[in-house]
Amino acid sequence: MILRTFPYALTAAAILASAAACAPDQGANSPWQTVFGISDCDLLVTGGNSYFILEPGHQLVMKGDDAELQITVLDETETVDGVITRVVEEREWEDGELLEVSRNYFVICERTQDVFYFGEDVDFYEDGKIVNHDGSWRAGVDGNKPGLIMAGAPKPEMKYYQEIAPGTAMDRAEIVSLDETCEVPAGTFPKCLKIKEGTALNIFEREYKYYAPGIGLIRDKDLVLTKYGFVSD
Repeated sequence: MILRTFPYALTAAAILASAAACAPDQGANSPWQTVFGISDCDLLVTGGNSYFILEPGHQLVMKGDDAELQITVLDETETVDGVITRVVEEREWEDGELLEVSRNYFVICERTQDVFYFGEDVDFYEDGKIVNHDGSWRAGVDGNKPGLIMAGAPKPEMKYYQEIAPGTAMDRAEIVSLDETCEVPAGTFPKCLKIKEGTALNIFEREYKYYAPGIGLIRDKDLVLTKYGFVSD
């Protein structure tokens, strides 16, 4: 779930603004939500909401010009910060070579259907060998906290942190629309959710993602959904 960053030539003012954005916004008037009432939830590891599915075996396959992303809900759980979470694996290839494998940790609130993100363990590959674990983080370590990956009742202009791991992973999202029609190789889908994502670690970075009801992610930058469904072990 990493948003990759690139170097920029910054003015002094921009550097200060970027540094200030490396921690979650605080205060009652903050536009970015960082508190989600997780302690009031009965947390589940199976289920999901309209746009995010946590049923073991659910898989999305997305492709771009030279890239492929495979997202699979595993029949595995992992305890993170004292909470049992569902493991969702992402595998990414570039030019046919394995680039990244990540294990992401999610739970769903039974009452609200909000899906929370408790962290990820990341392996980056070069020539078939693991070279680093950049972007890895877990809630409960070094002050990291879980974020909201998908609201159960999303509304336009909602703004929230998906990851709260200062200095490592600070992705945040804003809901743009709930009524997009998206045409991808896997089909044409109405009532899609459009989200603008960025990161407090690089305030100039932006990208858009689209989610279809009952399916999940169908477009991520140049990657588009080619097939989806349930796979067996």
